[in-house]
Amino acid sequence: MSRSSLDLRVLASMVRVAIDSIVRNRLRSFLTMLGIIIGVAAVVALVAVGLGAQDQIQQSIDRLGTNLLVVTPGASAQGGVSRGAGSFNRLTQEDAESLQRESVLLSAVSPVVVAPSQVIGGEGNWRTGVLGVSTSYPLIRNWQTTSGTFFSEEDARARRKVAVLGVTVAEQLFPGADPVGETVQLRNVPFRVVGVLEKKGQSADGSDQDDVILAPVDTVQTRLAGRKFIAQILASTSSPDDVAAAQQEMAQILRQSHRLADWEEDDFTVRNQTQIAEAAQGTTEVMTLLLASIAGISLLVGGIGIMNIMLVSVTERTGEIGLRLALGARARDVLTQFLVESVVMSLLGGLLGVGLGVAGAATLGAFTGWATEVSSPAVVLALAFSAAVGIFFGWYPAQRAAGLDPIAALRYE
Repeated sequence: MSRSSLDLRVLASMVRVAIDSIVRNRLRSFLTMLGIIIGVAAVVALVAVGLGAQDQIQQSIDRLGTNLLVVTPGASAQGGVSRGAGSFNRLTQEDAESLQRESVLLSAVSPVVVAPSQVIGGEGNWRTGVLGVSTSYPLIRNWQTTSGTFFSEEDARARRKVAVLGVTVAEQLFPGADPVGETVQLRNVPFRVVGVLEKKGQSADGSDQDDVILAPVDTVQTRLAGRKFIAQILASTSSPDDVAAAQQEMAQILRQSHRLADWEEDDFTVRNQTQIAEAAQGTTEVMTLLLASIAGISLLVGGIGIMNIMLVSVTERTGEIGLRLALGARARDVLTQFLVESVVMSLLGGLLGVGLGVAGAATLGAFTGWATEVSSPAVVLALAFSAAVGIFFGWYPAQRAAGLDPIAALRYE
């Protein structure tokens, strides 16, 4: 028989002895493992919630559009004090036209005019945001219609009073019915409904993307907004690889359009989807790590409990240890035996904790509606950490057992 197979048989025998010891003292063993169980369960559940939140944020960002770039007004200052982003608006439709005409990297550009309004039609009324956009808007936002169509370029050029409803608005005004062909009033101006948008859900900031009405930008600007400047400009690129270069190109074109000197700062802000995603994901990652770290403290507390019980076990089994040493067992064998018992207890607690954590994450998701995603690396890491806790906190009791004098141990009562 080879030495490796003999070592495996010895190790298997030690594991059986450890399990027998745990089974004989079920209640004490369970209470000892409780800290490990709670710690591992907390790590698995909290990481699942954190990853679920990250996925939700990413999905919300993906729903904003493909390779999205957003231009917003810049900041103004008064008396040396900044008045905040968006306080100085010089964006116009001409800027959007310049971007569309001069850019070589942008595939689509749309100005956006915002005109909140009370909409009346169907079975009631509803206050919502009305956005004046171009026909490129659904391409930029990757937003299709489920009923009817988006308004045409001819509708936009003729400044026709046509509108496309978001799902929320359609359900509020025309519950259970198709509103295409119906008429709604926006600030007493009649608009014909030509389409209903597909459901988008919540955005990354929690707002309802479906609570909106889209109409031709010139129609909204002249009929509802009544002002020259626009709220923002949306654009997209054909490839994600072009986003960074397109962002710089847009800034150069807008600086020329606004006739800014080299020493003057931008009076606009260009952001891309990646920056929005990184900011949102960074926040959730920090929170996930923080929660997992707090939960990890329970593992350390559980390790202390294991060390205490192992010390008690050494005291209770002093006679047994003395007998084994007197019959020829080496100190290393005794050390290994107690380490195996500590690790087995930690791993059993870790496995129970994983089961509890997975069940807890599923229950939490079912009752709160939060998205949860159990992470395999987090499960493996939690189990590895629980085994490490067993080794770390079991080392001192094991050394103490291995260092007993055989004669003194045999005389111990």
